[in-house]
Amino acid sequence: MSPADLDLRQFAVLGLVHEASRVALDYFRKSDSLGITMKGTQDWLTVADGAVEELLRQRLAVLFPQDAIIGEEGGGEAADAVWIIDPIDGTSNFARGDRNWCISIGLLLNGVPEIGIVSAPALDELYLGRRGQGATLNGGPIKVSGGADIGRAYVELGWSTRIPNADYLASVGRALDAGAAVRRAGSGTLGLCHVANGRTDAYAELHINAWDVAAGMVIAGEAGARMNDFFAGDGIRRGNPILCCTPGLVPELERITGIMSRHRDH
Repeated sequence: MSPADLDLRQFAVLGLVHEASRVALDYFRKSDSLGITMKGTQDWLTVADGAVEELLRQRLAVLFPQDAIIGEEGGGEAADAVWIIDPIDGTSNFARGDRNWCISIGLLLNGVPEIGIVSAPALDELYLGRRGQGATLNGGPIKVSGGADIGRAYVELGWSTRIPNADYLASVGRALDAGAAVRRAGSGTLGLCHVANGRTDAYAELHINAWDVAAGMVIAGEAGARMNDFFAGDGIRRGNPILCCTPGLVPELERITGIMSRHRDH
């Protein structure tokens, strides 16, 4: 795919995400319209999830019919060029009126994250990453914190029902024993973005799905974060662990989480 083809996709999807953000915000402001259901324990679903994903699928299919699409709600199959969509990441936050949620759209080329666009409209934040071209928040460049002292680090550890609670709590315990401050905010995508803009020093989760990280990995990587090779093996279909952190904390975070990072050239 040529640079011009990528430019076209980037600018087109920036327009789409603005449209999708307006739809999502309209639902967010009218809580009685959310039609909340549960897909499983702490696995929330609202009418907005389906509406936003369907909007993005329809627009992308018209604009780029040769590209594949994978969405959290509608599924899909991988291809050389594939859009990976999370229509509302942080749905439990969304359903409860917490503003920490986002729309995530990532483009993978031959298994490599190429473009990442994350809109957090309730926070008035738009993140953009393009491999080799840096990362921005609302148009301004961002970078990781650069911290190297675990005793001063602010670490987010995501939780998943797919992992035994004992494993998650063991990671939390190791982080606290090392002197880190630990948080969990309920959106893996924004967790990666917050590493990218230096609000936190690391995000890790022992299992996470591709739609939660496809966009955020580009943004964080272009902001200088180190990550593991999430898309190794069958990560695109089955998910994998994720470790994303400022470079100076790699050894400590690998020890705390048991997830090995791998440097990527950007």
